Amino acid sequence: MSATPDLESTVASCRPADAEPVAIPAHALESTAPEYIRDLKYELACEGKLPASLELSASFEEDCSFATQSEVKRVREHVRAAALLGASRLELTVEAVADEGKVEPALEAARERARREGVTLAVRRE
Repeated sequence: MSATPDLESTVASCRPADAEPVAIPAHALESTAPEYIRDLKYELACEGKLPASLELSASFEEDCSFATQSEVKRVREHVRAAALLGASRLELTVEAVADEGKVEPALEAARERARREGVTLAVRRE
């Protein structure tokens, strides 16, 4: 992605903020509901913490299209949560893949959804 002159000048004018960037493990979230995420974002801001990333693990160990779609739906819910939190990244650790042919297109669609939400979906395989 090439930076436009307006984007470059915006980035160049950035200055440090008095906030501690934090990575939030998804298992620590009680919910991905927008109301909960907004309240969490507020509480983090009150504590001087800035959500930088959300960390999620996923497993595609079943060779089943429905199971794959269910897990990708969970990933998309966390993309939305990351966007609402203001986190720029969703760090996804994929623990198992039964059928790469089913999983990779689903993850690519999730990457595109994340991009539209302003979140980078970073996938790491274990």
